[in-house]
Amino acid sequence: MSSSRPDSLADPFVTALNIPLDLSQSLEPPRASYLSPNSETAVSPRDSYADTPDNVSPLVPENEKHDAIAYTQESREEPALRKRSILRRPLFWLIAFAAVTIVILAVVLPVYFVVIKHHNYSTVGTSAGGSGNGNGNPPPPGTTTTGGNGSVITTADGTKFTYLNPFGGISVVPDESLAVNCGVDNPNDPFNNGAYPNSWTPPLNSSWTWGVDKVYGVNLGGLFVLEPFITPALYQKYPGSVDEWTLSTLMAADTASGGLQQLETHYNTFITEQDIAEIAGAGLNWIRLPIPFWAVEKWDFEPFLEKVCWPYILRVLQWARKYGIRVNLDLHTIPGSQNGYNHSGKSGSINFLNGVMGVANAQRALDYIRIITEFISQPEWVDVVPMFSIVNEALVSTIGTDQIISFYLLAHDMIRNITGYGEGHGPYIAIHDGFLGTAAWADFLQGSDRIILDTHPYFAFDSQSDWAPIAIGTGLSAGGIWPQQACSAWGPGINTSQTAFGVTIAGEFSDGYNDCGLYLTGVGNTESYGTSCSLFLDASQWNSSMIAGLNEFTLASMDALQNWFFWTWKVGNSSTTNSVQSPLWSYQLGLQYGWIPTDPRTAIGTCAALGVTGPQFDGVYLPYQTGGPGAGTIVAASVTSYGQYPPTPINGLPAGAIQSLLPTYTSTSAVPTLPPPTLSPSPSPSVNAGNGWFDAGDTGLAPTQVQGCTYPNAWDAVSSPMPAALCPLTGGATPVTATTPVIAPTPVTTTSISITTTSTSVTTTSTSVTTTSATTSLA
Repeated sequence: MSSSRPDSLADPFVTALNIPLDLSQSLEPPRASYLSPNSETAVSPRDSYADTPDNVSPLVPENEKHDAIAYTQESREEPALRKRSILRRPLFWLIAFAAVTIVILAVVLPVYFVVIKHHNYSTVGTSAGGSGNGNGNPPPPGTTTTGGNGSVITTADGTKFTYLNPFGGISVVPDESLAVNCGVDNPNDPFNNGAYPNSWTPPLNSSWTWGVDKVYGVNLGGLFVLEPFITPALYQKYPGSVDEWTLSTLMAADTASGGLQQLETHYNTFITEQDIAEIAGAGLNWIRLPIPFWAVEKWDFEPFLEKVCWPYILRVLQWARKYGIRVNLDLHTIPGSQNGYNHSGKSGSINFLNGVMGVANAQRALDYIRIITEFISQPEWVDVVPMFSIVNEALVSTIGTDQIISFYLLAHDMIRNITGYGEGHGPYIAIHDGFLGTAAWADFLQGSDRIILDTHPYFAFDSQSDWAPIAIGTGLSAGGIWPQQACSAWGPGINTSQTAFGVTIAGEFSDGYNDCGLYLTGVGNTESYGTSCSLFLDASQWNSSMIAGLNEFTLASMDALQNWFFWTWKVGNSSTTNSVQSPLWSYQLGLQYGWIPTDPRTAIGTCAALGVTGPQFDGVYLPYQTGGPGAGTIVAASVTSYGQYPPTPINGLPAGAIQSLLPTYTSTSAVPTLPPPTLSPSPSPSVNAGNGWFDAGDTGLAPTQVQGCTYPNAWDAVSSPMPAALCPLTGGATPVTATTPVIAPTPVTTTSISITTTSTSVTTTSTSVTTTSATTSLA
């Protein structure tokens, strides 16, 4: 199914031959097809850490095991856990059974691992060789050694840990450590997608069915986008740092401590392979991975550490592949800032689609979305990254609803021109609700191809002046008002949105029912919690009533949200206390202390047990919403309303501004193609690691500044004066003066024309449209 809109709108980069950074690699030909698979809260920061939970899980019982080739929908449904008893949690009998099982089986079956032959639905084909069979001997050719609960894992740095997974999860990225503790992954099969984290989740190389399969996910916040409350020690080391911009500036000046390269140590140590294994062992099946745009590149005036995190991002993706965990890759920062919060890269003003540099910054953002799409759409990655969140938490109340929808329409068409249309062609596109609530997005771009609505419900930031206690009672009476509030505030909106919009997820939520936490509301800010926050900064002080209340609140939140990602897996220690001071935001810490369930399925039925009812989604989406018939044929009314780009008007401009003179960039720069991983040891010549670029037909160049022109501060241009003349002046052009009447920009709709963009200084600017034979001013 193809888009009905002109290519010039769908792909603004088709201007010249694309030149990857590595000129020794040629672009692959495009793939025709590739088969794989009402929150009204206010906004603010969020996220948290913990130690390894004391998991002494039993070996996998027979009813939790499944072979990948025998995987069926019935095995996903887990009917025994679909209804939650009002009197007791289903987990209780599982624990009792586990205690007996581990005693009986520990003697005769200390390590569970199997050898699974490649199946013909594998996305990678087959591999030769393996890594071991438990006797120290190599397996037969064409097989892959795999490991489950009890397998000893040896990581790349020699560290060993035991994979504890009571839910039937199988690691099938071959690793000799599973059998003989050599710790060497099979270099001839680096992209095996046969793993699954538990018995109710399909393997990576099997289809994910929205409406049947459930997302039980967790964010890896603070790993590649450093937020003060997740990584407090780094901010405490550099007083005056409030966001990654100021932290990077101060850190770079500290050459005695290693300068900006200190960040690489953080990338290397904050999240390890054992964390990913523990995520799988906790019954989770997805991670949301926030990444910064400077993983691709940064411009000279930006202080960030450029590109260094990319190999570590790939390492996390490979770990996720190894344990069968799907990834929602989240572009968390946008040039100029999309929301003015510290987790956008720089706190302050919003300069994405807003203000004098709003259109220029959006050009850069669109190109980074394009580059990331090209990488994750390659066959080596498409099964591991089935979801791409393209702009995190854009503040739509400032940017404007029509403006952001126009950008999303353009991004949708650009992405689908790269991936192709319909199920199995590239990732789902996730967009945030912009803090408008899910109801505001009903009927969004009907006919679009696989767009997911992402909402981030938090009670902590909804400007409450008082918080009711949560340490009240046990069982269904635990948690006071908070469990019922989670069910009633979030459940109906999520259910309604599944029908009114389509696939809807909670990309973030937490146990932070108040705003207590070190740096949670930003460095130097104060919490609005009415009483002392000291209790909430130290989980070791919490009694059984507090733990029970938080547990019931967690279960209610999970049940109401249905498909969710907790924010976040881990929070680093404060350097002043050597402890986690935002514990309500740590999934790992919650597992350790007991307010997070060890099996997320136990949340099912919580809201009904609490007496909270409402509309229920039947699990059936319209075909186009999941890539079926009609996907990519957007209704004409939406094209008419939002097909013009750049959108008009742009907010945040001074009175009388002539929008056609807004600064923009020219698409004449080489594209910073993302490189594939360096595989060690080197694989055989038959192994294709890709070259970072899926669609060889995507040949447009990247945005760059127009030579000879100057620009306002791209991160602080909302209050900048508009230029009064073209820069540079085209031949015979008359300068635009302050008395020139405001005119509306002319939309570009001709299929053979592409915008090469404009540039500006505080006093001059230029706007041009280029064809193969002429340049015409838009002014």
